[in-house]
Amino acid sequence: MAALEYDAELDARGLFCPEPVMMLHNRILDVAPGRSLRVIATDPSTTRDIPRFCQFLGHELISEQEQGGEFVFLIRRGRE
Repeated sequence: MAALEYDAELDARGLFCPEPVMMLHNRILDVAPGRSLRVIATDPSTTRDIPRFCQFLGHELISEQEQGGEFVFLIRRGRE
């Protein structure tokens, strides 16, 4: 599978709820609307929290994968 392209990245490895989503809330603002952010996390609760974050705030969850104990999300920023 080809790697998906992204414009910015947030490394939330080693952080636990609610820190990854709090960091995501701030980091997504650095990404222009329509651009994408890659998030890497190790907390399993991100598989619940990040999709909800996207749904509630109007961002598109492009992909969600687990790779070797890490959870990788690709998010396209909404228009807010």
